[in-house]
Amino acid sequence: MSEGAQPTPPALAALRHALERIDDDILALLARRVALAREVAAAKRTAGLPLLDPKREAEVIRRVVAKGREMSLPPEPVREIFWLVIGLSRRAQETDSR
Repeated sequence: MSEGAQPTPPALAALRHALERIDDDILALLARRVALAREVAAAKRTAGLPLLDPKREAEVIRRVVAKGREMSLPPEPVREIFWLVIGLSRRAQETDSR
C-alpha cells in the first residue's frame, strides 16, 4: 500500500466482491446466450430460414425494455446493452455459417 493510502474498509471489499460475482454471472449468461444463438442459427439453416430476423430482434428489444421498466431500469441504457448482446449473438451465428 502506498504511503497515505487508506485501507479498503471490509464492507466495501465485500460489496466489491459481490459485484464481481454478479459480473461473473453476467458473463456466464452471455456465454449461454451465444451458445443458444448458435443452436438457433443451426435450426434456421435446417429450416432454410435467413439468419437475420430484424422483426424478432425488435421484439426482443421491446420485451427487455418493458421488463427493465418493471425493474425501475432506465429504458435507453437497457436498449443499448441489449442491442450489443444481440450483436454478439448475431456475430456468433454468422461465424458458424461460414
